[in-house]
Amino acid sequence: MKVNDRVTVKTDGGPRRPGVVLAVEAFNEGTMYLVSLEDYPLGIWFFNEKDHPDGVFVELEN
Repeated sequence: MKVNDRVTVKTDGGPRRPGVVLAVEAFNEGTMYLVSLEDYPLGIWFFNEKDHPDGVFVELEN
């Protein structure tokens, strides 16, 4: 995923929420995505863990 991609994010106890990627930071353990959501237009960070499907919070919008 890259900046300006439309994505959905997994949040606790609710449906996936749509947003837009504002920034991407790669780490050894995975990737951080700064995502603009309706309630957080300036962005909120989400972390996708490598090799852990339960730790994937950001996915491309279908």
